[in-house]
Amino acid sequence: MRNNRKIMIAGNWKEHMDVSTASHFLHRLQESVANRQSIEVVLFPNVLVLQPLSVQLDRRKFRLGAQDGFYKDAGAYTGEVSMAMLNDLVHYVLVGHSERRHVFNENDDVASKKVQSAVRNGIIPVLCIGETLQERLSGETKQILHNQLTAGLMHLTAREAAAMVIAYEPVWAIGTGEFAKPDQVEEAIKYIRNQVSQLFGERTARHIRILYGGSVDDHNASAFIELEDCDGALVGGASLNHEKFAKIVDVAFKVQQKRMD
Repeated sequence: MRNNRKIMIAGNWKEHMDVSTASHFLHRLQESVANRQSIEVVLFPNVLVLQPLSVQLDRRKFRLGAQDGFYKDAGAYTGEVSMAMLNDLVHYVLVGHSERRHVFNENDDVASKKVQSAVRNGIIPVLCIGETLQERLSGETKQILHNQLTAGLMHLTAREAAAMVIAYEPVWAIGTGEFAKPDQVEEAIKYIRNQVSQLFGERTARHIRILYGGSVDDHNASAFIELEDCDGALVGGASLNHEKFAKIVDVAFKVQQKRMD
């Protein structure tokens, strides 16, 4: 029986665009992206522009997400923005993105606390997991995915886990010029879903959405989104081009229509 999970296309703008630039870009994006209510399109701008974009956003087409959030709701944490502060602005938050792990040295324990804080504050976490090139070459891919996944889902109920999103993003295929092959992605996603099944049961595994992220663009998106177990894409650089991003959304819409037939 075909799954009824809604495909998600997520655009991670990373550390790009100030308020005025982001506003102009969103205007063009809203002109380029058709209203595709059978799929979910989520934008992850930097935290500075979340509030002004929330006013401008066409909510028939898009939802907003935060790129990060701190796990303490309030306190003497200079410079931090908590999940509690974000919950009126966003539906989603990225947790454990490879750049948070490898640039800012955030470990599995931090990711776990952020997932729990997001859930506690009514935000759906998008937990990012993936191996480095050295880990893949050493045959450690499954162990790394297992470790990051089990830590990220720790202390959640089956219902809470089913509602969240997992993004498989092999670190070696992000902005490196290297590309993961569809069969590599398919193997990893199937493994992740099997691990969720072992942790929470088959029902949760059927409901949880698993995205692929790693140099996804308008030329290769269909090869990944069409994979049976893949529920969409976490897009980086291509999300900063309104035409490319619109094409990826169209690809996702066509795949979703096929799945609904």
